[in-house]
Amino acid sequence: MEVVTGAMGSLLPKLGELLVGEYKLQKGVKEDVESLEREMKSMNAALVKVAEVPRDQLDNQVIIWADELRELSYDMEDVVDNFLVCVEGSKSNAVANSNKLKGLTAKMANLFTKGKARHQIADAMKDIKNRAQEVADRHNRYRVDDVVANAAGKHKVDPRVLALYKDQKELVGIEDAQNELTKRLTDGAGDGDGDVPNQQPKMKAVSIVGPGGLGKTTLAKAVYDRLRTQFKYTAFVPVGRNPEVKKVLRDILLEVDKRECMGDVATLDEKQLIDKLQELLENGRYLIVIDDIWDLEAWKIIKCAFIDNNHGSRVITTTRILDVATNTGDIYKLKPLSQHLSEELFYTRLFGGKDKCPFGQPAEVSDKILQKCGGVPLAIITIASLLTGKPMEDWSKVFDSIGFGSGDSNTDVENTRKILLFSYYDLPYYLRSCLLHLSVYPEDYLIMKDKVIWQWVAEGFVSEEPGVSLFETGERYFNELANRSMIQPVGSQETYTIFACRIHDMVLDMICLLSKEQNFVTILDSNEKNIPSPCNARRLAVQKRVAPLANTGMPKLRSCYAIMCKPNALPSLSNFQVLRVLDMEQCSFDKDHPYHLEHLGRLPQLRYLGMD
Repeated sequence: MEVVTGAMGSLLPKLGELLVGEYKLQKGVKEDVESLEREMKSMNAALVKVAEVPRDQLDNQVIIWADELRELSYDMEDVVDNFLVCVEGSKSNAVANSNKLKGLTAKMANLFTKGKARHQIADAMKDIKNRAQEVADRHNRYRVDDVVANAAGKHKVDPRVLALYKDQKELVGIEDAQNELTKRLTDGAGDGDGDVPNQQPKMKAVSIVGPGGLGKTTLAKAVYDRLRTQFKYTAFVPVGRNPEVKKVLRDILLEVDKRECMGDVATLDEKQLIDKLQELLENGRYLIVIDDIWDLEAWKIIKCAFIDNNHGSRVITTTRILDVATNTGDIYKLKPLSQHLSEELFYTRLFGGKDKCPFGQPAEVSDKILQKCGGVPLAIITIASLLTGKPMEDWSKVFDSIGFGSGDSNTDVENTRKILLFSYYDLPYYLRSCLLHLSVYPEDYLIMKDKVIWQWVAEGFVSEEPGVSLFETGERYFNELANRSMIQPVGSQETYTIFACRIHDMVLDMICLLSKEQNFVTILDSNEKNIPSPCNARRLAVQKRVAPLANTGMPKLRSCYAIMCKPNALPSLSNFQVLRVLDMEQCSFDKDHPYHLEHLGRLPQLRYLGMD
């Protein structure tokens, strides 16, 4: 939930602990904590509503309000944690000193420490209460709930609709997939089913599954157009992220039987629509495509309309989610384009064909561009659109600037962003934080599964569940991201187990942009200069950096990740006051370039330390 509500998920229980625990808060402080707890619960509910709407559809005032509230929750948790560490730490010190004189001295020191801590939290709570009141006033002044409700009610045109109306001449690289899927659907579609004599052909369902931009809708439409003349009833119906089941059933009915347009279909409920479809489809062979299914429960209702009438009917579905595909029927995993087909699509989109390229032999930069696209047709088309009309000597500049948040923008780029964001905003809140966290890793990096799960646990992204360890819950999160095609799992052929993952460049570009917008992760690579001062970063990722980093104070930094860096490229540990996670991978530490780890003992909130 952190990307949605900041530290609110872990903060609220801690505020409750302050009230019921034996911390002997002053009366005024206790009242402030009670007031803050009530206010934060209300604001937490409002933040969850805000998160249901894509960020680019929100009013700027609402975005500012939500960001301020998230930052406030981080600051509040830091204050509470520092107080708890101070008080609990003094208790353990008193127990450790068994000698009477030392014990008495320690007890007096502990009383002073506790008194100082209570005085500090009293001052801090007053400041935070004032800030919380300002944020609450803005919530009321901006009428956040009304603005969010209005934004949620607006429906933008889904860019994937364009895939339904592509000219057959524009389709490049799908012939093999089209032939293979057609063969699957037509096997056993004759007088009998397979090799079993005198058996009526059964209905068959096939689900095309793969990440966004791979061309699932384009493939399904191409196969549908090829086979539709063999069926009495046909329909191609998109579903989308937030399906209205009644509308989907109504659309199927209207496509299957155009005469229903004359009747009052709008008045029928789900059961009546299913009954009408079953009655209509019972005596005829049908081919129905249900495109872009996200919700398993919605699909379970929709498929009730598709009865097996022993006429060899066929149902095709497309989805990004493996669990949905598994509950459909046969699974067809759509693969990325090969290098050859990627080139064919790239040059067809640019010049109408590779043989029509005015530059002669393709340059090396085109290979780099196609490698970055990873065989994803949507990425190839998008980047080709950026290169249209540009001389080849400028292609390197375009390649260097390619990214989800690149300044260059046109319709193809915007559509690519929207399609990827559909997947992100469909994630449960607890998975959004885990996905954005992966932006701490550089491009093409092999991310070890066990390690990243423990990092999620230390970051507080993994919720406790009765009877299940935090690691097991985190492993389920990892598998869910893989099933939703947001990460690319890497497994062992010998043990048939998943041990790591990678992130597609397009997805990495997206999460890096989102992380930057929401101050979730600050990325500092070899191209970036020093961190601005003062720095309010909560998480810092230093990647492949050799140049020295200025000694910048980062009092709010919670996590620091360093990958393939020189020691002087990292900020000093003495700058960190509330650090919880410290991870250093492939950093060149030796006697000539030591990293001063003596400050580790001054990091009382450290939960995770990784040094590979």
